Amino acid sequence: MVCMYEKKLFGTATVGTKGQVVIPATARDELCIKTGDRLYVVGSPAKGVVMLLREDKLEKFIEHMSLNVEMLKKLKKA
Repeated sequence: MVCMYEKKLFGTATVGTKGQVVIPATARDELCIKTGDRLYVVGSPAKGVVMLLREDKLEKFIEHMSLNVEMLKKLKKA
């Protein structure tokens, strides 16, 4: 299984009657998503964006977002 860290369109998924979505097999393989992995659902209702984030990547995602906020605050003060 090869993990790649580039943006890629993996196809489509359909929301079922129970709200369940099947992640395409190619996406699961390339993103190293395995049975039992916890995925956080993050999104922007205003923009209609939904993102699934593996639990083990959550801390790194929060750190990245925090750094971006701090950088923007510094730019605003300059």
